[in-house]
Amino acid sequence: MTTSSPSSSSRSASVSGSLPMQGRVVAVAGATGPAGRATVRALAAAGATVACAGTDPRRLDALLDATRRAVPGATVVGQVLDLLDPQAAGDWSDHIEAEHGCVDGLVHLVGGWRGSKKFTDIDLSDWDFLHDQLVRTLQHTTLGFHDALMRSPQARVVVVSAAGAAKPTAGNAPYAAAKAAAETWTLSLADSFRTLVAADEQPERAAAAILVIKALVTDEMRAAKPNAKFAGFTHVDDLATTITDLWNRPAADLNGQHLWLTPR
Repeated sequence: MTTSSPSSSSRSASVSGSLPMQGRVVAVAGATGPAGRATVRALAAAGATVACAGTDPRRLDALLDATRRAVPGATVVGQVLDLLDPQAAGDWSDHIEAEHGCVDGLVHLVGGWRGSKKFTDIDLSDWDFLHDQLVRTLQHTTLGFHDALMRSPQARVVVVSAAGAAKPTAGNAPYAAAKAAAETWTLSLADSFRTLVAADEQPERAAAAILVIKALVTDEMRAAKPNAKFAGFTHVDDLATTITDLWNRPAADLNGQHLWLTPR
């Protein structure tokens, strides 16, 4: 386990301070990828305590160091975790809540892509891989974090899906099917949030939202292919900004919603 700069501040009844995410504690799964690095940086810059999970200790340490350099005073912590282990996912949630007093968000950015040119060329081992990466890790983290999130006054769960889930191509069946499954799972989580709050006769305070993209692009990708248009792609920094802004929007407007970041 890799850790750094644990927060010692106590949880107040309301979030205060000049930074919009001051006092919030957000877990980011798949934090060491391009989208994860941008999201961790954006959340930290907004004042959140960010708990990062990854599978590679060197990449995780590099993420923490880069975030601290980019955001002086950032509170970021990291754990090397296998989120295919449901016990590890649940223990991660328990650890964050015990260490920081709350869990206000779960951002699922565990990704991966595999595909083929034709439907008949599909290798079902691609499905096995994508099911584990895109679906199982989401299942384990949402089940493990559910109760802690319900204890937050303003919880958000975010999963990134793809436009291809609604309009799959012939060779993209495993990826599209996995994304569609992840969307369905997230909608079920949204219903759980809605039902539990309704039972308490309280306004909705927790939301599970699906961000829909065509694909992601980074500055490095654009530099490597300066003539490419990347039409309809979402820059990782724009994705990160959208994620961070979800805490500024009412839960009732977000829960169970598809938020499109690319033209439909």
